[in-house]
Amino acid sequence: MKHRVKKMCSRWSLKFYLRIYLAMLASLVLAFVLMALIWQILLNSPRYFKLNMEHFSQIATDVLPASGVSKERQLVTLKRWGTWMDSDLSLYAPDGTLLNSTKSDAPARVPDNVKQGWFFGFPFSVIGHLSDQRWLLMQSNRVFFAPTLGQVLLALLVALALALGSYPIVRRLTKRLEHLQDSVYALGQGALATRVAVEGDDEVAHLAMSFNQSAARIEALMAAQKSLLANASHELRSPLTRLRMAVELMQEQATPAIRLELSRNINELDQLIEEILLSSRLEANMANPHTDEELDLTGLLAEECALTDALLTIQAQYGAGEGAALLQGDPKLLRRLLRNLLENAQRYGGTAAPEVLLLISPQQLQVDVCDRGAGIPVEQRERIFEAFYRVPGASESHGGVGLGLSLVRQIAQRHGGQVQCLAREGGGSCFRVILPRAVRL
Repeated sequence: MKHRVKKMCSRWSLKFYLRIYLAMLASLVLAFVLMALIWQILLNSPRYFKLNMEHFSQIATDVLPASGVSKERQLVTLKRWGTWMDSDLSLYAPDGTLLNSTKSDAPARVPDNVKQGWFFGFPFSVIGHLSDQRWLLMQSNRVFFAPTLGQVLLALLVALALALGSYPIVRRLTKRLEHLQDSVYALGQGALATRVAVEGDDEVAHLAMSFNQSAARIEALMAAQKSLLANASHELRSPLTRLRMAVELMQEQATPAIRLELSRNINELDQLIEEILLSSRLEANMANPHTDEELDLTGLLAEECALTDALLTIQAQYGAGEGAALLQGDPKLLRRLLRNLLENAQRYGGTAAPEVLLLISPQQLQVDVCDRGAGIPVEQRERIFEAFYRVPGASESHGGVGLGLSLVRQIAQRHGGQVQCLAREGGGSCFRVILPRAVRL
């Protein structure tokens, strides 16, 4: 469930490079808006405004007809100037009364709320107090801030150029982080030889160098540990052989109980060494993949169940084909998996014979090995798959070295499967192994 939630979150979350990319674009847009606001503030500053109004007043006084000119001539000049500026012009006397206008519904007097200067509205208006004390009201026929098609296209082209230019930069910065992320994931999956290419001389390059040094150190430590474990296990074979020969030589001198106990201890040590060697090979991924072959799990189960007197039941779900339990794997490892589970059920399952269920479905094979033992507490059902872990209270007289279930999980994972411990209805435990099925088309 936790993995599913994490996968859904990663599906809907943005990639790191997209976050940087969008942040850069947002910053550019914000910078553009701020520049436009600053420009407007500077444009309408009192000093700049006063200077422009003085120039405007002087130009308008020179262009417009004098006060004594006829209204017809004033109207001709106002219309010509209004056509050039795409505006309606109204001329007022010094006392604020209307003299002439190109607009039929012009105000009869200069609006009281408008003083000398600029008045921004929709439509945009300019009130000018001319040098001869007359007033000029200019009302634009279009919205002052309405952009033209050319302006919109230019803004879009600039935005597109910024987007295209910034994307490769951001992608290049984050690509190395993605390589580093993939390498960390590969290292966590057991590929200890994973290294990252060091590019540049920045923080990411230093991080890659630190990762390579850490990975090399971990690989060396793991190799030394596995080599020591393998060599020590191999060297133990010699004293075990000598002990076995000594026990054979003293058969007549020792009592049957002593001979039995010595033989049991030697066999237990021999099993421990064998399981340690197999576990170290699986952890080091040394199991030869070329030994994999297509095999029928039914045959392996039938042979192992016959050796342990276990009861085998085979069921096939609807749509599972003809019911053949085919899978791709190593027969020796899979046989070891089944044998460990059956021996564990015999050892801790009481007097009742183990019961095995093989369930064949269209995509997978499920093997349940069940017993009628004391059962395993909920908090211990995951820990029993740890190496050398024993359930508290378990007697050493049962035998076993604490590696059997650990090997079962390693072998199942090596074949792309999984194993878990479940409670059995009516008492006891069930160990469930799920393996991918090899379906023939």
